[in-house]
Amino acid sequence: MADLSIEFCGIKSINPFWLASAPPTDKAYNVVRAFEAGWGGVVWKTLGEDPAAVNVSSRYSAHYGKNREVLGFNNIELITDRSLEINLQEITQVKKDWPDRVIIVSLMLPCEERLWADIMPKVEATGADGIELNFGCPHGMPERGMGAAVGQVPEYVEMVTRWCKQNTKLPVIVKLTPNITDVRAPARAAKAGGADAVSLINTINSITHLDLDQMVAFPIVGGASTHGGYCGSAVKPIALNMVAEIARDPQTAGLPISGIGGIGNWRDAAEFIALGSGCVQVCTAAMLHGFRIVEEMKDGLSRWMDQKGYKSISEFSGKAVPNTTDWKYLNMNYQVIAQINQDDCIKCGRCYVACEDTSHQSINQLIDAVTGARTYEVNKEECVGCNLCEITCPVQGCITMVPQDTGKPYMNWTQDPRNPRAEKVAETV
Repeated sequence: MADLSIEFCGIKSINPFWLASAPPTDKAYNVVRAFEAGWGGVVWKTLGEDPAAVNVSSRYSAHYGKNREVLGFNNIELITDRSLEINLQEITQVKKDWPDRVIIVSLMLPCEERLWADIMPKVEATGADGIELNFGCPHGMPERGMGAAVGQVPEYVEMVTRWCKQNTKLPVIVKLTPNITDVRAPARAAKAGGADAVSLINTINSITHLDLDQMVAFPIVGGASTHGGYCGSAVKPIALNMVAEIARDPQTAGLPISGIGGIGNWRDAAEFIALGSGCVQVCTAAMLHGFRIVEEMKDGLSRWMDQKGYKSISEFSGKAVPNTTDWKYLNMNYQVIAQINQDDCIKCGRCYVACEDTSHQSINQLIDAVTGARTYEVNKEECVGCNLCEITCPVQGCITMVPQDTGKPYMNWTQDPRNPRAEKVAETV
């Protein structure tokens, strides 16, 4: 049976599933219930200076799919609204009662060295396993010079990280904001400041939807609203890309990554780990479905690892990174063509409409003159292998993309004679 235990920047955990810093980890009661359910660790909801932050009501909104499935989740909640003393006391007790579980303490303070120097020994005294610097919160706190206001300025990231490393022996994890042009810049700064790891992504600036009668966005606070932090399954593609960017950047390669963003099942977790994450953090899925989801996550990941022959997490961590590259290095001579399995086809015509109206007109609609029955066939000469038909088909596996033997060798864009700057690009790569 696969071993799910991990070691992340020197911290041992019974499994890679941690709860992210958020409402599910805001008090001892929640954290204990999470540990009882089987979570390997938690990142305690972000602590700050006293007096504690004050939250508004209401705080959450959502972007829905069909049947009110929550695709994206938005919040305008701030960091802990409980005193620093109470949080530290609870962390101390929970760690004492659960020594085999990981507790990371998330912190957010103004950019004053004395404040960071003062809080570090207090956190160490709790017995916590590590510290996460919240440089990602996109609402409420940036207006006060904290959260994303720090995370968007690499110089600040490096400066505060260095302050913390100089005042603690605990591993320091820097939580990065996605609300930035290039996430590699703050990741490099965190490493330069001595960070032991980075975690990402934090939430994305968002407005989910409006009440068109009141003409105000949700969540509504006394007839007004504001942008909040977007999370949930909808942000997973963005998070995966940013994790991969850091994992394959020569300047940050090897820097441990805690993956966050839309993780709701074992497959999501496996994808983050394959792209370089040493552990994963979960928030929205737990808020929507409860702590027990970790049981299915652990079971599913373990079964998949057994099937693939992976005995430990480390055996496939980062395994997809070498296969992730820049567009210009993709094989221009590689070609796939769509193929429709007529036995599985339900004749809905969605592939035809999509291809005919918005793509390359490479699917033919054949109508029987007698019965009126419809058949859809791919015009191989016109198909460019864009995948749109496969994506729109409601029957999984009905349309497949079949690789073609072109007889041509590998050639990327820097080598392609159709590239007017081919020679120049090739020289500078």
